[in-house]
Amino acid sequence: MLPPTDLRPNRLTAIDVFRGFVMFLMAAELMELAHVARQFPDSSFWQIIGRHTSHVEWTGCSLHDLIQPGFSFLVGVALPFSIAGRLAKGQRPAQLWWHALWRSLLLVLLGVFLRSIDAPITYWTFEDTLSQIGLGYPFLFLLGFVGSKARWAALAFVLVGYWLAFALFPLPPADFNYPATNVRPDWPHHFEGFLAHWNINSNAAWAFDVWFLNLFPREVFFTGNRGGYATLSFVPTLGTMILGLIAGAWLKSASDDSGLKPAKEVSAEKGTEDTPAMAATLRLIYAGIICLALGWALHVTGVCPVVKKIWTPAWTLFSGGWCFLILAGFYFITEVQEWKRWAFPLLVIGMNSIAMYVLVHTTSDFFREALHTHLGTGVFKVLGEGIAPVLEGGAVLLILWLILLWMHRRKLYLRI
Repeated sequence: MLPPTDLRPNRLTAIDVFRGFVMFLMAAELMELAHVARQFPDSSFWQIIGRHTSHVEWTGCSLHDLIQPGFSFLVGVALPFSIAGRLAKGQRPAQLWWHALWRSLLLVLLGVFLRSIDAPITYWTFEDTLSQIGLGYPFLFLLGFVGSKARWAALAFVLVGYWLAFALFPLPPADFNYPATNVRPDWPHHFEGFLAHWNINSNAAWAFDVWFLNLFPREVFFTGNRGGYATLSFVPTLGTMILGLIAGAWLKSASDDSGLKPAKEVSAEKGTEDTPAMAATLRLIYAGIICLALGWALHVTGVCPVVKKIWTPAWTLFSGGWCFLILAGFYFITEVQEWKRWAFPLLVIGMNSIAMYVLVHTTSDFFREALHTHLGTGVFKVLGEGIAPVLEGGAVLLILWLILLWMHRRKLYLRI
C-alpha cells in the first residue's frame, strides 16, 4: 500500500472521475441489471438498462462494452502525468523503464490470478482487462518518450498491421466445424465474404491461441474461447492506449500552459473560449467525432467490422471515439467549469481503481453471503422478487465503496 504518486497540484480530477465511472460500471454487474431486465420484457426502461449493462453478442456497442476500452484508454491518458511526476522526483529513465516492466508483469499475473479463483489449476489465459493492459504496457511506455508524430505513426502501424494479419489469414471453409471451436451450433453472427476473416474462432488470433495457450498446463485442450476473446487482442488494445496517450499529452500541455492558476482565474484573464483547458476540450471532441466516424465507416464499407470481443481495428477507433468524448465531458465539467463536488463518489473509486477491481473479484460473494446471514433474503424482496438482485447487489456495492472511502480518508491507495 502506497500513497498515490500523482497527488500533486496538476493532478486532473477528470481522469480520476472518468476512471471511477468506468469502475462503477464494472462493479454494477453485482446488481445483475441485465438479468433483472429479462424479468420485465414489456418495460422499455428495463430493456434499455438491460442492453447497456450487458455485452453485445458480436458487432455493435453498448455502454457495458466501453468498460474495458475506457480503462485501457485511461492508462494512456495518465502516462504523461506519471512520467513527469517520477522525473520530477529525480528518478532516471532506466528506473522508470524497469518499473514499467515490473508493472506489466504484475498486471498480467494479477489477471491470471483473479481468473484462477475457484479453478482446480492455474487458468492460463490472457484476454482479461488487466492482462491485456500488462502485455501492451511496455510498448506504450516507450511511446511516452517520443513526439506526437511518432505516436500517430505507431497507432497506424498497430491498426493496419493487425488488420492485415486477419485479412491475410485463410478464410474458414464453408463446412468449417465451429462447434469444435467452442462456438454454439446456432451462432447467428457469422460474416460472409471478406468480413468472414473476422468470424468467431476461425481467425488469426484464434489460431494463435490454439497454439499458444496449449503450451501451458490445462485441464483440457484449448480449442477456442466461448466469447471469441483472444490473447493477441492486446495489440489493438495497445492502439486504444495510444489514443489515450495522445489525449493525455493534450491535457498535460493544457495543464502546463495554465500553470498553477485555477481555471476560473485563467478564464477571467483570457475568456473561457481562449483558455488552454477549453482548447484541449475541443481537441478531445474533434478527435472523438473523427474516430467514431472512421470506425463506423470501416464497418459499413465492409473493410473491417466493429467487434469488441476480438478488438478489431475498427473497434479501436470506434470505442476510442467514445472515450475521447466521455473524457471531454468530464474534463469540461470538472476542469473548465470546476464543478467537482458532485464527483466525490466516483473520485473515491477512481483513485483506488485497482483496489476496486480486486475487491469485486475476491470479496463480493463473501459480503453477499454475510448479508444473507445477518439480514436474511427477505429484506431485499421488499420491491418484489424481480428487483431483489438490484437491492442485494447494490448493498454489496455500497460496502465496497465504504471500504474505499475508509482507504481514501487514510490515503491508502493500491498501486502497481
